Amino acid sequence: MKRNLAIGHLAAFGAYFIFGLNVVLCKDMANNGDLSPSLLFGMRALIAGALFWAASAFAPREHLGWRDLLAVAGAAVLGLIIPQLTFLYAIKVTAPVTLSVINSVTPIMTMFIAAIFLREPITWKKALGVAVSFAGVVWFITQRNSGGGQSAPLGIVLCLVNSLSFASYLGICRPVIARYSTVNLMKWMFSIAFVLTLPLSLHGLGQSNLGAVPATVWWEVAFLIFFATFVAYYLIPIAQRNIRPTLVSMYGYMQPIIASVLGVWMGMDTLNATKIAAAILVFAGVAIVNRSRAASS
Repeated sequence: MKRNLAIGHLAAFGAYFIFGLNVVLCKDMANNGDLSPSLLFGMRALIAGALFWAASAFAPREHLGWRDLLAVAGAAVLGLIIPQLTFLYAIKVTAPVTLSVINSVTPIMTMFIAAIFLREPITWKKALGVAVSFAGVVWFITQRNSGGGQSAPLGIVLCLVNSLSFASYLGICRPVIARYSTVNLMKWMFSIAFVLTLPLSLHGLGQSNLGAVPATVWWEVAFLIFFATFVAYYLIPIAQRNIRPTLVSMYGYMQPIIASVLGVWMGMDTLNATKIAAAILVFAGVAIVNRSRAASS
């Protein structure tokens, strides 16, 4: 049991560490403007799906029944299509502080959705831990972003949809995820996502100027597809199998901390006692939820 919990925590940490790096890179890609968000999503779905199909040659053979295939299609919509598309569109018109604050609500949504659909109890320790981490991450974000620019109303709506959709994926889809190997599950999820969004991707191809994309952006796209899609989405189901949905989603609180640490390393940000205290609150909340009796059952 302890080994499974450790695997779950490491997988969640790894996935959200990659997501934290990806936020910075996606903002740069969005500012470039030569690649449409829908084309970027199509590239992610196609190439990551192909990588999972190639990896499935080394995985156990599994047959998906029609009922489970429908459940996997629902997981593809909630966990891939809606979150990735809304994020790629929202990051173009949303200030970083707004994006970070709205995303910090995801664990709260996940906790309530898991309680409704998975009968996961909301214990006082879990509620306290989520509240402590939420306070810590909002404190950290407001310290890190004193201005941050303007956010369009559409961007705010897209951020809310993004958070609700991924929270629903974490809170609802655990049963079907637990029945299949990660590689086989992901190859079907990405294949379904690619097929469902193919018309949108083709439209995005017509709106993009591939010849004008600089080499640095193509390297960012490569990171987005391989690490932030193939690797991260391999790790998320492993985390979902071994720790509770609320705990998985709370690792998202690391994203602004990771971005700040990167900023310090690159000379673009500074550390102070307030930021360190806020980060400690975030990790203290995760520890409290981990000790909740519902965290490992």
